[in-house]
Amino acid sequence: MDTAERLEAIEAIKQLKARYFRCMDEKDWDGQVAVFAPDVEVDVSGEMAPGENGMIRGAQEFVTFNRGHIEDVLTVHHGHMPEIEITSDTTATGIWAMEDMLRWPDGGPMRTLHGYGHYHETYEKLDGQWRIKTMKLTRLRRDVTLG
Repeated sequence: MDTAERLEAIEAIKQLKARYFRCMDEKDWDGQVAVFAPDVEVDVSGEMAPGENGMIRGAQEFVTFNRGHIEDVLTVHHGHMPEIEITSDTTATGIWAMEDMLRWPDGGPMRTLHGYGHYHETYEKLDGQWRIKTMKLTRLRRDVTLG
């Protein structure tokens, strides 16, 4: 892969991650499924209550899980400062700094959450399109307001 192809791949991965965030905030669940490899592995175990499983396999399975947790929540997600490494013609890794704001409707488990952390990801190029292959969310801080 030459320099121009590498830069094109990095830009495509940046746009892929932007679609991930936009689809989540707009509750475009079909659009969100499309950003993942069909066999994606997602680790959100740091987000779960004790005893809950935060390891999800499969694009549709993760989006169904995600929808169940934030369907009625107003969300704003931002990804910043991507560190993307192209590891082959069809694979890459990335780390994204992230910030999110979530607001639950009355009666929710909390009122607001303002979080900071990182997404650690791998990517795979399938049928000419980059997709998220693995994703792990780690948090540095959570500022929570209870009901």
